[in-house]
Amino acid sequence: MRTKLDPAALKLAGILIVGALAPLLDSTIVNVAIRTLGLELHASVSTIQWVTTGYLLALAAAVPITGWTVERFGAKRMWIAALVVFLAGSALSGLAWNAGSLIAFRVVQGIGGGLMLPILQTLLIRAADGRHIGRLMGIATLPALAGPILGPVVGGLIVGHLDWRWIFYVNLPLCALAIVLAWRGLPADEPRPRHRLDLPGLLLLSPALAALIYGLTAIGNDGDPLLGLAIGVVLLAGFVWRALRTDEPLVDLRLLRTRSFAASTGLLFLSGLAMFGPMLLLPLYYQQLRGLGVLAAGLMLAPQGLGSLLARGMGGLADRIGPRPVILAGLALTALGTLPYAFADQWTNVWLLAAALVIRGFGLSTANMAVMVGAFDGLDRDQIPHASSMTRIAQQVGGSFGTAVLAVLLQRQLAAYPAAAAFSHTFWWTLAFSGLAFVPALLLPRRAVAPELVRVR
Repeated sequence: MRTKLDPAALKLAGILIVGALAPLLDSTIVNVAIRTLGLELHASVSTIQWVTTGYLLALAAAVPITGWTVERFGAKRMWIAALVVFLAGSALSGLAWNAGSLIAFRVVQGIGGGLMLPILQTLLIRAADGRHIGRLMGIATLPALAGPILGPVVGGLIVGHLDWRWIFYVNLPLCALAIVLAWRGLPADEPRPRHRLDLPGLLLLSPALAALIYGLTAIGNDGDPLLGLAIGVVLLAGFVWRALRTDEPLVDLRLLRTRSFAASTGLLFLSGLAMFGPMLLLPLYYQQLRGLGVLAAGLMLAPQGLGSLLARGMGGLADRIGPRPVILAGLALTALGTLPYAFADQWTNVWLLAAALVIRGFGLSTANMAVMVGAFDGLDRDQIPHASSMTRIAQQVGGSFGTAVLAVLLQRQLAAYPAAAAFSHTFWWTLAFSGLAFVPALLLPRRAVAPELVRVR
């Protein structure tokens, strides 16, 4: 029998949604405006791309410390602190006087954004108490769905009609409102400083993630990725060696001994190829092959967001019947929605492609919500901050990996084939990579477990 969600959990989700809108909208808005920023600040492409890269590096470096900060200072205090940092970074970015200052202030933004999303997950999973995780995730993922729809449109309008500084100032009222709502509405939680900060682990993991993201970004930007990737792999290996030998690691890798959590983490990494990679390809298809402008291309991608919105109720289905069948169905729909693009050229019917994006968005959103049901199934309350950090790390690195790999594939295809064939071949690669996600999905729980058995202890 379908039970109602706790009103307190719904209130908490609503408060968190307001705060999460800022960083998720910001990313898509800034991506749309990169060319304009380069022109306004008289910076080369290789310099201005650091506005995005610096943000991503800071975001990746901040994620690992989230679990310890939540334990040490409390989730409510850290959520508000992250919003304050993001607000400060947004205000400073709007005041930037050259490319160097803008890049530095975007790093401040990235630190705030890196703290926010794992804390959001921690607060939601704790509020769910092992029940209705999928339904709560369906509500809380609204900002992630709104970003791809509203971001390109808002970014296009700002670039076309306002000063570029409003790209960042638009975050200020959202952050201010989110801070007030969080201060008044989030339940107080007492800090539990049981563990010391694993400083050696922090000095290994945060630079490792930043180096890996840098190396992967360099692949997509025709840079030299070898040094970044080599440093990242060595530091990450050092962190793994230490984390498995200390009683108080920065991120508890022993959670991977839980089959459902390990499978979910692997699936979140592979979703980078299925989700973030095509998010690079799709706008390029409409802009390069069909000759559309930035705003028109953004509007052509809106049906994917519509499909995601239609899938919001599917998280509850994963609660009732178990995550595995829901994820498998979601992955199949994602592949089905991508398939028409593997056959598309510049004359393909836009309504057919729009319908495919609705299906693709529905499948992706369904799979991602169900993954969270499997990831947090049966974890102790004290394990949730560590689990939130690990799932966010998997998504971040997987997203950068997917974007970099498909950028290189598309570049090589364009060098060897006409544009239509190059895009077609690259979309076929996305389908092949998506098939890999079925492997960890088969390791997730097949059936739903009774709430009293999965309640977070």
